[in-house]
Amino acid sequence: MARLQPQTAILRLERMAQQLILDILPSADPTLQNMVPGGNGVLIAAVEQLQPGLTLYAWGPDGSGRSHLLRGACATHGGVYIQTEGAQTVLAAVLESIVPGHGLGCVAVDDVHRLNDSGLSGLFGLYNLWRELAGGQDAFRLLVAGDRAPLQMPCREDVRTRLGWGAVFRLEPLSDAAKFDALRHYAKQRGMPLSEDVLRWLLTHGSRDIRVLFAMLDALDRYALANHRALTLPLLKTMLANDPAQKI
Repeated sequence: MARLQPQTAILRLERMAQQLILDILPSADPTLQNMVPGGNGVLIAAVEQLQPGLTLYAWGPDGSGRSHLLRGACATHGGVYIQTEGAQTVLAAVLESIVPGHGLGCVAVDDVHRLNDSGLSGLFGLYNLWRELAGGQDAFRLLVAGDRAPLQMPCREDVRTRLGWGAVFRLEPLSDAAKFDALRHYAKQRGMPLSEDVLRWLLTHGSRDIRVLFAMLDALDRYALANHRALTLPLLKTMLANDPAQKI
């Protein structure tokens, strides 16, 4: 069997990334408690302690945990999580559904950098509603996330200004050491008898996105079970080299 070159493996891992995220994400729902903190402990605590009537903006690169953070906030405080796709419709529904005396715990808007003009108009209206209700019994928490700081956001000025109305945090990407610990903990939780050279290889040659690395472990676990093999580095390389769905 031909030796799998690192660059080839990287290309295959990246090609697999999006489908893996969709098909084999960790089964546990995102919460603030199961988010890998890394250097973001202060931010996670701020979200946990955020009170109704306050807003918070978090920014960082893809894979830094933006979506996990916002979904975790909704799980903690009870509320609505809004993704870019269909954001205009959902934002409009949120604006129309808030009835006096029946406020939401929080509203979380993800990937604000991907909102189109209609979505930005909806977000503008949401911020205005949040401010209007902030001092009363219907106050709700408003959390927004994007890939850059408010001042660098390429959007209309009135929305850009509102992104910075509350606390602003940068999501720090996980270090390799934090990723290693997270992957080892993830494997242990799922009863995967994993050799550490697999983790080191994934961190060296794999994606920088922790979601993809989790998905790779799940894919390897399935492959090992199907082939009655141990979860080893040679098995990982065999999986990448031989699975037709992973060919470049």
